[in-house]
Amino acid sequence: MVEPPLISLSAAQAQMQALLKAGFSDDGAVVRLLDSLLQLAHALKASDLHLEPYDGFYRIRVRIDGQLQEWLQPPPALRERVSSRIKVLARLDIAEKRLPQDGRLRLPLPSGRSADLRISTLPTVHGEKVVVRFIDAAPDRLELRALGYEAEQEQALVEALSRPYGMVLVTGPTGAGKTLSMYSCLQQLNRPGINICTAEDPCEINLLGINQVSIHEKAGLTFASALRAFLRQDPDVIMIGEIRDLETADMALKAAQTGHLVFSTLHTNDAPSTLLRLRQIGVAPHNIAASVVLVTAQRLLRRLCVHCRQPVMMSETWLRQAACPPELSGADGPIFGPRGCALCHGGYLGRVGVFQVMPVSAAMGEIVLREGSAAEMSRQAVAESVMSLRHAAWRKVKLGSTSVDEVLAHTHA
Repeated sequence: MVEPPLISLSAAQAQMQALLKAGFSDDGAVVRLLDSLLQLAHALKASDLHLEPYDGFYRIRVRIDGQLQEWLQPPPALRERVSSRIKVLARLDIAEKRLPQDGRLRLPLPSGRSADLRISTLPTVHGEKVVVRFIDAAPDRLELRALGYEAEQEQALVEALSRPYGMVLVTGPTGAGKTLSMYSCLQQLNRPGINICTAEDPCEINLLGINQVSIHEKAGLTFASALRAFLRQDPDVIMIGEIRDLETADMALKAAQTGHLVFSTLHTNDAPSTLLRLRQIGVAPHNIAASVVLVTAQRLLRRLCVHCRQPVMMSETWLRQAACPPELSGADGPIFGPRGCALCHGGYLGRVGVFQVMPVSAAMGEIVLREGSAAEMSRQAVAESVMSLRHAAWRKVKLGSTSVDEVLAHTHA
């Protein structure tokens, strides 16, 4: 069960409003304001905190369970003092306000633990916008069974991880949880006898026993140059944070053909279209067919709060129109929707992953070799009983994990 937030958004707003009324006569008040912001955002189980300057006002928003919500509007005069304080904590250049900067810091928590925060600054026409990302690297979150894969999907993924070579691709939009999925795969493989190297932009979670490299393009350290260096480091497993160009794609695919297990990500809508995307980048079809062993696409849906979810009535006709699979549309259990209580955020608490896991079969490889269309690949996936994202999402609905609104908002038929 997902743990509820330590405080409600309304209570956090009230605390911050009281702190704002106390005034900011000295720098110590700004320090207390920022510390309270970070501590309360963590207590809310937020993934991101946005501090945004505009013409005449200063807005702070917080992203909870994937939804961005306004938190408060401090006095505009505070924006430079707050952003400077964050930059000091993250060891960024406080004098540089014309260029974006990235950093990280550790936030001590009342429990005695600490949280990893990633900081990004962006110069806008009204000042620097700052985004703080909270990185949750708890060991139980890096287990495949905790991510939400269906049993048959997890089995297919584990079989791909057991291969000595080949490429596994994870695809989906920004914020779909691709990085967490790849880290979970790496953690599954992380043993003393395995040499794992990763190139990331940036490294989000530090994993003991894995050689992680942060990309620095201005210094010439690109994904491609890191991959070239990895191949001289006797690797068994390689992870490339993202395939962005033909050079990186070609090197990664060839590494997958020469005795290495390679992981990477792409931005595509589903698993079959990922193979077409590689071809559009310029990769030769025979390299795709010979290298890619499995593609997994994913989305994150808000999870219904088990403390307040309520049954909702839906007709069989409506379920068919919403592309609910026939085997899941029967009356074998209620469908739940959100209500809202003191333990959740509007009826939702946490998020759950839905996945499409597609092993690249010999038949799919033949379609790639003859440069078939995405529609042909999709039909072949259906013929091979590859579960679509919509189908996987409906399974979560029938389990009471998420709502129909979430399914329709994040997947397509």
